[in-house]
Amino acid sequence: MAWNEPGGGNQHDPWSSGGRRGGNDGDGNRGNNSGGGNNGNKGGDNQGPPDLDEALKKFQDKLNGMLGGGKKGGGKKTGGGGSDKNRNPFALPGLLIVIALAVWAAMGFYLVDQSERGVVLRFGEYQDVVNPGLQWNPPLIDDVRMVNVTRVRSLSQTQSMLTRDENIVEVEISAQYQVANPRDFVLNVRDPAISIENALDSALRHVVGGTDMIDILTSGREILGSSVASRLQSYLDNYGAGIRLQTINIESTSAPAPVIDAFDDVIRAREDRQRTINQGIAYANAIIPEAQGQAQRIVEQGQGYRESVVAEAQGQANRFNSLLTEYSNAPEIMRERMYLDTMEEVFGKTPKVLLDVSENAPLMYLPLDQMSGRSGAQGRTSTGGSANSDEQLDPSVLERLRNTQGSSSSSSNTNSSSIRREGR
Repeated sequence: MAWNEPGGGNQHDPWSSGGRRGGNDGDGNRGNNSGGGNNGNKGGDNQGPPDLDEALKKFQDKLNGMLGGGKKGGGKKTGGGGSDKNRNPFALPGLLIVIALAVWAAMGFYLVDQSERGVVLRFGEYQDVVNPGLQWNPPLIDDVRMVNVTRVRSLSQTQSMLTRDENIVEVEISAQYQVANPRDFVLNVRDPAISIENALDSALRHVVGGTDMIDILTSGREILGSSVASRLQSYLDNYGAGIRLQTINIESTSAPAPVIDAFDDVIRAREDRQRTINQGIAYANAIIPEAQGQAQRIVEQGQGYRESVVAEAQGQANRFNSLLTEYSNAPEIMRERMYLDTMEEVFGKTPKVLLDVSENAPLMYLPLDQMSGRSGAQGRTSTGGSANSDEQLDPSVLERLRNTQGSSSSSSNTNSSSIRREGR
């Protein structure tokens, strides 16, 4: 039968103490479940769940028992006050020490992020560098300093400084860096940010002081940035700061504000000069190859002329040798042939005309070369040039010319051998 079934004769609550019905609890105190108890139930039997006050009272009684204290009750203490004799004076301090040690041990746990490294100092002395994850170090003994080793830190400066040619220039520079060695970053330098700022200022002034202003303002900015980066990294390595530079950027370089207009004019003039130089170089690059080509053509023409002259001279020499051979074989025949060839060549180039006339006929000279030249010029300008030239001559001259030509043709048969060849 269930404990709470109606009509049950001897039913008890399973959460209540069966032997605590109006009697003593074993320590000389009356039970709490007797009539008028704290749980508000009337009667001697407690059939409800355990009360919170009762559970708290039980815990206090157990704690007092551990600390050696006697229980308080309405009756007299049993055992002739034996509970006072069992009290331990070191129980409470021991419990407090245990609790303090537990709290101290719990305080030693900490979590290191993935981007961080922990530098462990024990009483101020370096011990180790811990990696990411859950770590434990004795608190109040070890000091753990977290350092972010992946974050890129930046620094920028704008300074006015003197150049090598005694001019003042304003330079804006920025630097990006990371922590390379957490131990050196924490222990070797007291304030790394101020240290790198001072080192950057020193390196920049050293490089700018050895450079002309015009180089800083124009084409020397990249060289300036690389020189500052190398010098600054050497400074940080000498300090042992544990810092690695990423980039050095020269943001801007300019002259002081009162003279910036004049420097802009100078820069524009230099740019115009450079543009003119580039145009001259381009023109030279276009002209020089053409001149070189013409020179090479002239050289090749000279070589061709030389080869042609040499070949012609060699041909004439070979021809002379051949004629010499034939002349040795038949001197008379070769002498006659050579004479005829020479006279043909000579008379072919002269404008004079030779006529074979009789001794009684008068010899008449006509400027046939001029006449032929004039008639040729007029023939090129008009088709009737020959008729005009004939009309300009005297009719008596034309008649005598016709008679001369007729007499020369009739006497050519009889006096064909009247021409004397000289030089024979």
